[in-house]
Amino acid sequence: MLIRNLIWLEEVVDKLEQKHNVSQEQVTFVMNHRPYIRFISKGRKNKKESVYAAYGRAQEGRYLTVFFIYKQNHRALILSARDLDDKERKQYGKKSS
Repeated sequence: MLIRNLIWLEEVVDKLEQKHNVSQEQVTFVMNHRPYIRFISKGRKNKKESVYAAYGRAQEGRYLTVFFIYKQNHRALILSARDLDDKERKQYGKKSS
């Protein structure tokens, strides 16, 4: 999956920092360093814009899940990000080794 740019909404950036203690820089690093991407669900309004989860490791070693909508123009609208849970960490470990 080719992602050329990330789309950020101010309220999402605020939520990431306040609720999940995840920075915009951490998400950007994960998305730019070959994350393992998994399909989550089809788009509700636009069937061509589905929701995905990207599993990856931030620069300082923190493992994150980044949820995004993949737009038709190869851009990703960031929805949320948080630490990987135990099940996701196992999946990521199997895919990255």
